[in-house]
Amino acid sequence: MSELSSNPSIDSDRLDLALRASNEGIWDWRTDEKNIFYSRRILEFLECTASTAPNIFLPPHLPVHHLDRPGFVRAIRQALDLNGPETLAADARVHTGGDIWRWLRIRGTVVRNRAGNAIRIAGSMIDISLRKAAEAQIEEERHLLRNLIDHVPLQIYFKDLESRVVMANRGMADWHGLATSAELNGKHDRDLFSNAHWEKAAADEQRIIASGIPMTGQLECETWREGRETFVVTSKFPWRDKSGQVKGTFGVSSDVTSLVLAQRQATELATELQQKNTSYEEEVKLAREIQQALSTTRFPSAISENGNQLVFGSRYLPISGLAGDFFEVIPLSNKKYGIFICDVMGHGVRAALIVSMLRGLLATQNINNPDPVDFLHTLNQGLTSILKRANVTMFATAFYGIIDLENLILKYSCAGHPGPVIAGAENTTQLCTERCEKGPALGLFETATFSAHDIDISNIQRLLLFTDGVLEAENKEGEPFHENRLLQIASKHSVASMDEWLDNIIESVLTFADGHHFDDDVCLLGVQIQRPGS
Repeated sequence: MSELSSNPSIDSDRLDLALRASNEGIWDWRTDEKNIFYSRRILEFLECTASTAPNIFLPPHLPVHHLDRPGFVRAIRQALDLNGPETLAADARVHTGGDIWRWLRIRGTVVRNRAGNAIRIAGSMIDISLRKAAEAQIEEERHLLRNLIDHVPLQIYFKDLESRVVMANRGMADWHGLATSAELNGKHDRDLFSNAHWEKAAADEQRIIASGIPMTGQLECETWREGRETFVVTSKFPWRDKSGQVKGTFGVSSDVTSLVLAQRQATELATELQQKNTSYEEEVKLAREIQQALSTTRFPSAISENGNQLVFGSRYLPISGLAGDFFEVIPLSNKKYGIFICDVMGHGVRAALIVSMLRGLLATQNINNPDPVDFLHTLNQGLTSILKRANVTMFATAFYGIIDLENLILKYSCAGHPGPVIAGAENTTQLCTERCEKGPALGLFETATFSAHDIDISNIQRLLLFTDGVLEAENKEGEPFHENRLLQIASKHSVASMDEWLDNIIESVLTFADGHHFDDDVCLLGVQIQRPGS
């Protein structure tokens, strides 16, 4: 059994070491004095010396952030009240001597005299800035995901093991005629529908929970308690927690009532109705549709009157189901073709949402516009406007070029994206290596400007557009792949076919990378320029 030392200084040293190991510091304030004792650890938090450190417990509490000050003052007043609580607890941002705001968790014990007056308060402080930053980031992710769920034109819902609603989106609330989605929480289908419908729906959900097998694309007739009928296409899946345990089910439903009624009214519309039902089912699988769109390998036939020809190839390797890299080949005329590649900040739901916005903006572009600068300017204005209304900070890098196949000229403009690799018979180099050529990313500034450039490609054999997942692949020493290695690989295999060229590039990067995998989405678009007789 351990015992305290008879030497108080040794016990004090032990306490100091224990507090340092826990990253905590101690403070001691006699309430009738202006001075306060701070341990060395707290002085490190405050970035002050013992002589310059402020007593944050004294009015007007200026070192405490103005947003945290009301709660902080309230906690102190309660501690100082006659016969008040025996403890003090507050979390607040405190301005340090290094001119930064640091989150501190402040705890204390109140010592009172016989009359009940607080005469001394002592306790501990610990820096919780990292935890607060992580909580803020999680809250932002949750907000973006909720924003997406509430604006998808579908009914989305999560149910527990007893088929009671845990969460639903705005579309689900509208479908049930409720003011807010929170009004659905805790409800069972028996509260909303007839026995025949809710019993079947509950049986489906229990089967999914037991087997783990989803139900997809099911056409359901919803019979409401008042007798009316509606029709939805529904997909339901097992809802699992992070450890893989089933917590219930989640589902997506799309209203197809008008289509089903139209089928009943006229049998000759059966084929059209099936096509629309299929369209609704594809809408339910929104994330998968985005993935398929990003990995398309169909390209236009590109050959000019003088026999010059473009051959396209691509590789797309997302690291997750939802990604932010994509490319487009845009036929502008029988001799001009637009090539576009884009990399949206981050991964997952946020990046996929921005990709869908950009694809919508691309669809509204004037394809006859021959100016890459105007092309990027219009995209930037549209994306910036959408993000500003949503109060979201995101951005995307992009490169857009127009190949004049007849005159073998490439006009291009860049929005913060890595420049393409151009491989010729004599050398291989890279475009947009200077800061003045790159320009700002899309979505940051509505008034951003982009510069125009052009290059003679009569001696160029191939172009490679790529996203930075290639450059950021790291070896075991943490060294990134970088542009110089990409240029070497592109030059080394330039005589191979397009497919072999792209495969060799991917294989070379994976061989270099630690673990033989990518840490970011990778997108490659290859363009081969073929001339008559070549």
